[in-house]
Amino acid sequence: MQTADFTALTPLLLLAAAIAAVMLQIALKRSHILTIVLTLAGLIAAMLGVLAVGDMPARQVTPLVTMDRLAFFFIGLILTATAATALLGCRYWEHAVGQCEEYYLLLLVAALGACVLAAAHHFAAFFIGLEILSISLFTLMAFARRRMASVEAGLKYLVLAGISSAFLLFGIALIYADVGSLAFPIWTARLQAAGETVSPLLLIGMGMTVIGVGFKLALVPFHMWTADIYQGAPAPTTAFVATVSKSAMVALLLRLFAPVDFTAEPALFWTLAILAFASMIVGNILALRQDSVKRILAYSSIAHMGYLLVAFLSGGPAAIAATVFYITAYTITVLGAFGVVTVLSRTDADADSMSDFQGLFFSHPWLAGVFMAMLLSLAGIPLTAGFIGKFYAITAGAQGGIWWLIITLVLTSAASLFYYLRIVVAMFSPPLENKTQPPAAGISYSGGLVLTVMTVLLIWVGSAPGPLIDLIGRITQ
Repeated sequence: MQTADFTALTPLLLLAAAIAAVMLQIALKRSHILTIVLTLAGLIAAMLGVLAVGDMPARQVTPLVTMDRLAFFFIGLILTATAATALLGCRYWEHAVGQCEEYYLLLLVAALGACVLAAAHHFAAFFIGLEILSISLFTLMAFARRRMASVEAGLKYLVLAGISSAFLLFGIALIYADVGSLAFPIWTARLQAAGETVSPLLLIGMGMTVIGVGFKLALVPFHMWTADIYQGAPAPTTAFVATVSKSAMVALLLRLFAPVDFTAEPALFWTLAILAFASMIVGNILALRQDSVKRILAYSSIAHMGYLLVAFLSGGPAAIAATVFYITAYTITVLGAFGVVTVLSRTDADADSMSDFQGLFFSHPWLAGVFMAMLLSLAGIPLTAGFIGKFYAITAGAQGGIWWLIITLVLTSAASLFYYLRIVVAMFSPPLENKTQPPAAGISYSGGLVLTVMTVLLIWVGSAPGPLIDLIGRITQ
């Protein structure tokens, strides 16, 4: 390795150094505040590293990772979402029974795995990053170990993630048996050269790889874990899973399948198209039947990954730009939505039922306004980031001629207004009689900061998306 290689790896090296620093700090002196400070300092340093090297030419560092503008963008997005999760967790874990410093260490390790996924250039790096992320995630889900729902969520994710990893590993083995290499470009070239006459080994291996990616993105029919884990996991962890994990897998999806010409690979196109169609339909239908706010957001996330695939399947540079924009807008919105849930929650019980949010406008009007803005963005109402994301996805889909998926997107988005507005109506309804004090009587400075930043970004991206679109255009050229 040369000096330029280490320079390109600066964000990952700084994040790894932060992990080591937090680990040593916990071993030498336990302090919740000190751990938070070190965690945020490490994340900020890594973000500055992204800014420092973000414009350097694309560089392949060993056969495993490629550090280019797309990788730097997703690494920056992952680091920002991780910092927001850490800030949201400050108040949440402040009064936890037992020691909670390891939570922030696990956040950093999971973020490192996600960053490796975003820069992966090789199936070995794909699997290593995925396992670093997954092992940290099921521990984070079960971290509130005195809550049975949290432990159950961690165990379910452990079992199902293990099954999906088994599919993925076997698929990688079949791809290697056919291609003779685990590098993404060689695999893509082999797929392109095969055209419609794909060998059975490569076809089955590709299908198993899609299963592994589909599980992480919670696409139908690999979505069965989503609602139980979103509901059972601690609120900050749910925000992390819904944003960082999804962002990393979208980056990997772009690495794996964006170079493929879908017109020459109808099997891959129709597989992903059916997954997108089923996710939009099933996600919205299941969300309509829920009374739990976290389960509503879980099922809506399934639908949103279907919307994202509409943009992705259009093909070409416009598809990549639309996909990157959509996941960015989605991350901003979901961080804000779960941020409200987090600041209204306690370590022993999250705010989840409709009754927890009824009358929120009368007790916390600012929180009700923020949550309403996030829900309207998820529904795709104008002047929000979600509207621009869906508009961008529809435009890309129209260029690709996938009208049946566009019609499904529009109709299911209209149907989603029902369950989003149910929450809005509950917040602006009179409070229940004899209702107990909300789980969180006050808003921490850290939680308020995250919600303020996300709300500003939501409106800014929704009303003036030009700078973000220009940035994404530069990194996807």
